[in-house]
Amino acid sequence: MNTANFSAQQLQAERLLLLPSYILLKEGLVQDQAILVENGIFQDIGTHVELTKKYPDIVPVKLQDQLIMPGMIDGHHHLTQSFAKSLAYGEPSEIFKRIWVPLESNLNEQFVYLCTKLAALESLRGGFTTVCDAGTRSEIGMQLMVRALEETGLRCVLSLICNDGRAHSTLELRQNILENAQIFIKSYKQHKNVHPSLAISIPEVASDDMLYEVSKLCANSNIIFQVHVNEHLASVERSIIQQGMRPLEHLAKVGALGPQTLIAHATMLTPSELLLLQRTDTAVSYNPVASQWKGNAVASAHLMHEVNIRFALGTDATRADGFRLLDAAEATQKLIFGIPTGDCSTGGGWMWLDHATTAGAEAVGVSQLTGSISIGKQADFLIIDLDTPEFCTSQDITWDMVRLCQRDQIQAVFVGGRICLWQGWPLDWDAKELMCRMKVLTKKAIEASPIQKLHPTAEQHRQLHGQTSQQQSVHI
Repeated sequence: MNTANFSAQQLQAERLLLLPSYILLKEGLVQDQAILVENGIFQDIGTHVELTKKYPDIVPVKLQDQLIMPGMIDGHHHLTQSFAKSLAYGEPSEIFKRIWVPLESNLNEQFVYLCTKLAALESLRGGFTTVCDAGTRSEIGMQLMVRALEETGLRCVLSLICNDGRAHSTLELRQNILENAQIFIKSYKQHKNVHPSLAISIPEVASDDMLYEVSKLCANSNIIFQVHVNEHLASVERSIIQQGMRPLEHLAKVGALGPQTLIAHATMLTPSELLLLQRTDTAVSYNPVASQWKGNAVASAHLMHEVNIRFALGTDATRADGFRLLDAAEATQKLIFGIPTGDCSTGGGWMWLDHATTAGAEAVGVSQLTGSISIGKQADFLIIDLDTPEFCTSQDITWDMVRLCQRDQIQAVFVGGRICLWQGWPLDWDAKELMCRMKVLTKKAIEASPIQKLHPTAEQHRQLHGQTSQQQSVHI
């Protein structure tokens, strides 16, 4: 039920003077502060009284019992995979080999555009205003993904994959890849909402020269280099067999770590590898839902925070719900690390909000633009309804946002000062029509792809489990 005492029309004004009950600033939660949004950025912040007096020509929008917070950052996504996320259930590790590679390799232009647009819609609905995409395996051009992002308004760190095949690598191939990478960077360096990045899927699919050169190009271009590392036991052991060292150690040896590098997952790290990250100022995307669904381990994110290893929270194209990601981030750390050590706090709530916003933006290389409600930054923010049964008795709003807040409390999503969603839906394009098209196309895409799904669906499993239980039942 919509209980908002303000309208979407009010939020579409060119100059917005917003008077919420609460604002989540970088320093923490504050009350009775106002925000001026103009030309897509936060122009001013002050008390309700100060700003209404300072800008008497602007009709303020009173947001009673509402909270304004920065839009959340998804530190690890695959925009062209999330349409098939339910194929990941019950699967053993390294699902990319059996499902994502064959599926993405079989997508046509129309599908790349539409599935990116659907993924962007899901992200915005989940409270994400920025996603960091680790690259698509589809050979279709990036322009279609960019078009979808522009139409939805989602901010994106968009990666071009630069694998050279390692064993099949040649100097000519590497030069061609790097030339294409430079063109890609130049094409989007000044884009309003799309920020270029380069990626290598995993270290074993690239030569040492390629790993070094791509990382170096990113450093010199002031963009991030993305790579999946130490996610599954199988890949760690393959690296030890083939390279005589673990994947992260391999990256360090070839000179591919540093402030420009964003490591995806990093769930299986030794103490010395943690120190490698710390010494090189390499960032991590902590993806707790991916660990729950299809991983072998959980990244020690709380420890990373305490030793100043930068990290963002990522969905890994699992569930595009920012508040459930916050809950998963805290709960997973407490279950794996907190309970065995008697740590009842496990971050105190605020830590996970920080890494979903301010610290997350820093990890994915967009902190100069977004991640906090600060004067001069892009106006990427959410309006959250606190007039709910769950929050009417709250004694700790910040921690309750991690544990109790739900996606349906997001009244509005703004990116660059533009309202992208109002109560979960776009105002300027037809999301329902997109959904209808994707229902049909997804079925066709999955049927046409040579994927290997090992686990049955839930209903198939129910039937199999019932048959097994009957066969094994004994009378006592």
